[in-house]
Amino acid sequence: MRPKITTFEIKNLDLPLISFVVKSPDLTLLKSELNQKLADIPDFFSGEPAVIDLTALNEESTSDLDLAGIKTLLTAYCLFPWAIKSQHPQIIELGKHLGLPEISAFLPLQTHSNKDDKNQIKMAPFAQPNGNAVQIEKIIEIKEVIKEAPLEKSPTMIITKPLRSGQHIYARGGDLVILAMVNAGAEVMADGHIHVYAPLRGKAIAGAKGDITARIFTSCLEAELVSIAGTYRTSDTALPKDVYGQSAQIFLQEDKLVMHKLD
Repeated sequence: MRPKITTFEIKNLDLPLISFVVKSPDLTLLKSELNQKLADIPDFFSGEPAVIDLTALNEESTSDLDLAGIKTLLTAYCLFPWAIKSQHPQIIELGKHLGLPEISAFLPLQTHSNKDDKNQIKMAPFAQPNGNAVQIEKIIEIKEVIKEAPLEKSPTMIITKPLRSGQHIYARGGDLVILAMVNAGAEVMADGHIHVYAPLRGKAIAGAKGDITARIFTSCLEAELVSIAGTYRTSDTALPKDVYGQSAQIFLQEDKLVMHKLD
């Protein structure tokens, strides 16, 4: 009888991955536009694993691609490049040298060939370290669906004291409720909604991990910056007169920030 293993376990793990889609091989332009997008919110990412998606590039443009430079650039913005996505063999080979495997090898493929196997899942081949693809297939027959697992969500974070310039609050995985003023120079961030029951004069970033349904609510909108799921607006563009200094909500509609006065 084999002894019981007590020092480790092997489990499947579902990780949230960010897909960084590269649409141009011009690294200088990429640096400039990333800085333009994220200069006001340097803590937008906090070490999340990312896939560098290069499928938007044609074969000609990949010849000028500085993949190592892109990896370094994303690391500077607190992303952790973990893999690449590409259909070009030379890029896939370059990714291997940089420690970036091609992500498609690890993704499941759905197969529905006939009635007998419509409830089966066929796993994609796994790439071996030597670069040779070994056809390893695992067929799992699904007998029944018992219950859909609910998404994990952190409890709502509640702040009762005013936030001074330079302070930063992040409600990871949930909503943020603030019962005092957010002064200019302070920054509040949440993966869900943000509620500020006082003047909002600093920066507010809702849907920080990409939740496009997130909203910002405040009893007095005077913000330096508001952002939802990466779409943002700074005080360089004056807030609409009908919402400035008023109770308001901010949300995304067709990829644009919409600001409505609350009655």
